[in-house]
Amino acid sequence: MAQKINLLPNKRRKLAFGFLLVAALFAGCTASVIDSNVEIADRRWTYRNHISTPFEIKDSSKAYNIYFKLRHTADYKYANIFILAHFKDGKKVITKRYQYKLAKNDGEWLGSGSGNVFSYTLPLLTNYHFAHAGKFDVEIEQNMRDNPLLEVSDVGILVE
Repeated sequence: MAQKINLLPNKRRKLAFGFLLVAALFAGCTASVIDSNVEIADRRWTYRNHISTPFEIKDSSKAYNIYFKLRHTADYKYANIFILAHFKDGKKVITKRYQYKLAKNDGEWLGSGSGNVFSYTLPLLTNYHFAHAGKFDVEIEQNMRDNPLLEVSDVGILVE
C-alpha cells in the first residue's frame, strides 16, 4: 500500500519564506528625504540661476547621503564641472566648492546615457549626521568660467 505524504506543511513553509524574502527586500530599500530635478531653461545655466532645494530632517541620529544630480547633452564642451554648494540650516550657511569629472581622457562620458543626454548622481556629503532635526536647504550654483554654461539640461539634489 502506498503511503500518503502531506505536502501542505511544506507549501506553508515555502509561502512563509517567500513572504519574508519580499518583506526583507522592501525593508532594505532606502527612502529618499528629497529627490529633486530642476529643468534648466534653454539648457543655459547662468550664475544667477541658483537651484535651491528645501527639505526637512526628522531624525538627526541617522546618517544621510546628499548627492548632486546633473544631466547634460553630448554637446556639453567640458570634461568636468565646478559647482558651489551652499548648505543652509536656517542659522548659518556653509559653502563648499566641488569639482566633478564627467568624461574620461578620451572624451567618453562617465554618466549613464540615454540618447543624447547623460545623467550623473555625484556625492556632496556621505554618511553625514545633521546637528539637529529641522528644515534645511541646499543651494547649488554653477562655478565654471562660462556664463551661461551651455548644454546643462537638469540639476537636482537627492537626500537619502
